[in-house]
Amino acid sequence: MVHRIHNFNPGPCALPLPVLEKAAAEMFDYKGTGMSVMEVSHRSAEFDEIINDAGLLMKDLLGVPESYHVLFLGGGASTQFYFIPMNFLGGGTADYVNTGSWSKKAIKEAGLYGTVNIAGTSEETNFNFIPKQEGLKLTADAKYVHYTSNNTIFGTEFHYVPETGNVPLICDMSSDIMSRPVDVSKFGLIYAGAQKNLGPSGVTAVVVSDELIEAGAEDIPTMTQYRTHAGKNSLFNTPPCWNIYILKLFLEWVKDEGGLAEMNARAQKKADLIYGAIDEMGNFYKGHAEVDSRSRMNATFNLPTEEMEKQFVAEAAKEGLGGVKGHRSVGGIRISMYNATAIESVKAVVDLMEDFRGKNK
Repeated sequence: MVHRIHNFNPGPCALPLPVLEKAAAEMFDYKGTGMSVMEVSHRSAEFDEIINDAGLLMKDLLGVPESYHVLFLGGGASTQFYFIPMNFLGGGTADYVNTGSWSKKAIKEAGLYGTVNIAGTSEETNFNFIPKQEGLKLTADAKYVHYTSNNTIFGTEFHYVPETGNVPLICDMSSDIMSRPVDVSKFGLIYAGAQKNLGPSGVTAVVVSDELIEAGAEDIPTMTQYRTHAGKNSLFNTPPCWNIYILKLFLEWVKDEGGLAEMNARAQKKADLIYGAIDEMGNFYKGHAEVDSRSRMNATFNLPTEEMEKQFVAEAAKEGLGGVKGHRSVGGIRISMYNATAIESVKAVVDLMEDFRGKNK
């Protein structure tokens, strides 16, 4: 057995060991082809099976309606920041909820193609809460409403789906997709960079309604039109083949483990452990997010001094806990608890928190 740490990196995320083991076993010879998946033609029957299975697993696990397409695209979620307004904004107005760095980047790109209305924000308090539905100032004739469901940097998460009436709802679910059941029919489009909670970096999953695909602009570059990729089963150009293969293995693991109901239960257990420790030791550890906005994927907290925070990170590394340093926007500590993060890993963090406080309070 090779050395494995407790991996809390916010992205690329930890991958399940069975996924890595299967990929390793098939690295040199995928199903008797004499080639790695990285060498197999994307026009081959072998890769057709991989991408089709990945799409079917996405549909099955998420409960995607028949009137939606599942796409696998390159460029990361950041590419979707401009794909979306290019396709759907067309000089009109879109509502964006600004809850952190990724929201701000999406807003910047949308501003190139039309008017952006900030329907809600928590920027004035360094993004430590999620605006409530009643506080959203939505535009009646908006082209769409966009929000980021989980904010990895600030440790906040939407625990509701915004009601937008007849206006299409678009969500960046990069860091909490597959962590709980979701009613896909409430969304016009969902997108997620795989590297935070779905698989490896290099591929982005997009779930988009047929209606929204058809409403997309036709006077934009071919590669930026969703209809292009929907019409070619994400094979209009050479896709990130290996990344889609690993994503497929990841989805198989999720299904084998019990699907989204089980992922949801585990996410809650992990969140209860870490936030229970923060609340119990509140005189030493201070959480960044307001209690009702806490992310189950990324717990962020600070210690009494920056020096202690550096010591904590160093202690964590010695104990085999990696990726716990917080983002510079918040500082402190960030514990990312994605699907593949074991409950035992979170328990190891809590043990360190208790020990570290005992030695430094």
